[in-house]
Amino acid sequence: MTLAIPFPAIDPIIFSIGPFAVRWYALAYIAGLVIGWLVLRRIAKRPPNEIGEEDVDDFLTWATLGVILGGRIGYVLFYNLPYFLDRPGEIFAVWQGGMSFHGGFLGVVLAGLIFCRRRGIDPLSFGDMLAVVAPIGLFFGRIANFINGELFGRVTDAPWGVVFPRGGPDPRHPSQLYEAALEGLVLFVVLAVMARSGKVRARRGMLMGVFVAGYALARMTVELFRQPDQHIGFLTLGSTMGQWLSVPMLLVGLGFVVWGWRRG
Repeated sequence: MTLAIPFPAIDPIIFSIGPFAVRWYALAYIAGLVIGWLVLRRIAKRPPNEIGEEDVDDFLTWATLGVILGGRIGYVLFYNLPYFLDRPGEIFAVWQGGMSFHGGFLGVVLAGLIFCRRRGIDPLSFGDMLAVVAPIGLFFGRIANFINGELFGRVTDAPWGVVFPRGGPDPRHPSQLYEAALEGLVLFVVLAVMARSGKVRARRGMLMGVFVAGYALARMTVELFRQPDQHIGFLTLGSTMGQWLSVPMLLVGLGFVVWGWRRG
């Protein structure tokens, strides 16, 4: 007999007032941005103090737009373009779900580059600061995925398998929690410890490279347990779209790590 953990009965909607509903998914984004902003302000006080707290405050709006617009556009382009070409009115219906980390990442990168150019800030130093706090948003986002019962894992006989409402009668890997642990907690601890070293901070681009490569490795690993999107399925040799999108991130991240190390 296979053991399974029943899915906790958590309503995706925290509360609603008339047509206005506050969802855990939205709260996760808000929590990730706000907590990341507060931590970023503390990091800005450390030497060499190239980025001021005012710059951090102003970038919060840019980061919000980059995450939401990039995440949604990335999902449309990478995961379900034919569907949205037939229903263009749903492209920006983010409340229905459907966000891509890879798209959100590119959105924040683009927003950061424009912001740094306008303010005369070194983009590598700013990228290193953002890299330290990025796992915070990933952690809350994956917890929200679990609460929504989406992006669940493959069928498993592990004793911690969860029967998801939309995943059929079989227990599945709670892959959202795996991602929250690896992409969120573990990566944050690694980067936070590294960021305490003045020698590491002096190697501009290194923290950013560790985050990008670390995320790619964590995502490619968890994809071995995660159920691919139904409309995409498995790709070449049993790979998944998430793994293919993570390959260039891994290469770029390792490139920044090597470049930063040599510059130091």
